[in-house]
Amino acid sequence: MRNDKPNVIVDLTFEFSLKIIEFSELLESKRKFNLANQLFRSGTSIGANVWEAQDAESKADFIHKFKISAKQINETKYWLLLCQKAKSYPDSSLLLTDLETIQKKSCQKL
Repeated sequence: MRNDKPNVIVDLTFEFSLKIIEFSELLESKRKFNLANQLFRSGTSIGANVWEAQDAESKADFIHKFKISAKQINETKYWLLLCQKAKSYPDSSLLLTDLETIQKKSCQKL
């Protein structure tokens, strides 16, 4: 199912992963290791599953990988909301906005 045409959701999730890496490093520099690790794993998994879906073996496999990505979006949102609400954590508002865009575009893809 690989299609080498420009793909908005693949591009958005890849860029989001790069931002998650930077934010996780910021959390680590503030000694917030546990949350940094959780956020890194769920935040980069979104793009990894979208990327993997591009080579799906079937339509059902494609949908399954996108559903995994949707679950990772929800988990990532949770960690980012914790950062946003906790007083001693850096602001995650921009990442939450990016995540909402990804979520909307993902729904359009299915």
